[in-house]
Amino acid sequence: MKRVRLIRHGESAANAGHATQDHASIPLTQKGLDQAYRVARSFAEAPDLIVASPFARAQATAEVTAAAFPSAARETWLIQEFTYLELARCINTTLSERRSWVEAYWLRSDPSFIDGAGAESFLDFVTRAQTFLDRLEQHPARQIAVFSHGQFLNAVAWLLERRPQVIDAKAMTDWRDYEIRNHIQNGGGYCLFKQSTDAAWTVGQRTLR
Repeated sequence: MKRVRLIRHGESAANAGHATQDHASIPLTQKGLDQAYRVARSFAEAPDLIVASPFARAQATAEVTAAAFPSAARETWLIQEFTYLELARCINTTLSERRSWVEAYWLRSDPSFIDGAGAESFLDFVTRAQTFLDRLEQHPARQIAVFSHGQFLNAVAWLLERRPQVIDAKAMTDWRDYEIRNHIQNGGGYCLFKQSTDAAWTVGQRTLR
């Protein structure tokens, strides 16, 4: 059986309400680092492979588990958070200051819309999530630990559970509702399971930290 544990990074400075310069370099807080250590201690067996998003908060969370299991291979995949707002206008802002922009983006409900330089469309985001699933399918490792972000992890679960046939405005609205209802806490996540004879992944119960 292939078992993939998907984990959201520990609490970041942005999660704690601080202003940040960009999406990629946001660091962990001390609480987030403590959560990373709790995640590392929670593994019942060593992973064969540790995968992390290129964003600093996911890399820092993964680093603690990598230190605990030095024999595990480590790779960086493009499983970073959904960046749907133009990067330049988000510099030195907090989550609360961006709230009206976030609400306007989701009210538009246009899967192909790109807000500006450095942003991606919802279609691009979902494509990255599907590419991740395809790569997992092909990878020979059997025990995999993945350190990513809440929205990305929910995109993966949504694809597997809802199986959308078309990524249109209705699908985008459905994902947004799914993401809100299934919010993943920092250090939380879920597992995917697949036997060699299975046609699809099984999504395990979500864990909270």
